Amino acid sequence: MEIKNNLSEKALIDYEIVKRAISGDERAYSELFKKYKDSVYFMILKMVNNRTDAEDLMFEAFEKAFANMSYYSPQYAFSTWLFKIASNNTIDFIRKNKAKLISIDKDDMQPNDRGMIYSLKSDTLTPVEEAIRSQRAAFMREKVAMLKGRYRRLIELRYFEEYSYEEIANELNIPLGTVKAQLFRSRELLMSILQKTEIARTNEDIY
Repeated sequence: MEIKNNLSEKALIDYEIVKRAISGDERAYSELFKKYKDSVYFMILKMVNNRTDAEDLMFEAFEKAFANMSYYSPQYAFSTWLFKIASNNTIDFIRKNKAKLISIDKDDMQPNDRGMIYSLKSDTLTPVEEAIRSQRAAFMREKVAMLKGRYRRLIELRYFEEYSYEEIANELNIPLGTVKAQLFRSRELLMSILQKTEIARTNEDIY
């Protein structure tokens, strides 16, 4: 790919790291994560004003960026591309949360708004959508099972059983701060496993 001439020295350094990541260097992913995790987190925090949501969304942004690394174009700085992914993902999250606040109780709605309930999208999945979700769930559970002990349990409680941080602390009888710190590490480890899977899949496609 042709690199845009006006990229800064910092952006050019990032591009070299990105090339290493695409070629399968796991340390390159870690470098990018450590370099931008704080700035991505605080950008998202300003948008959602909730530390827990900001932390979750920060990880989602990196997961999406790493999974689509081959689509990154050096015409733009990597940081610009990453922040765009994080921003778009957070905007989607905010929109979904706002949609959940819409009441469909006729008694709580103004007469002119009651017709809205008929246009709300159904949450029922089609058989095809259900099959896709099932496959994805099975894939994620398979990868989570590769984590060890406490790390695996933390991911299961948070994302499969949908426990809050406080509920996890009570379940495991550990301080809330420990839950957050260990869950952060759990997601780092899971991300590493997913990255290896993506690299292996790419290599299979090539050969």
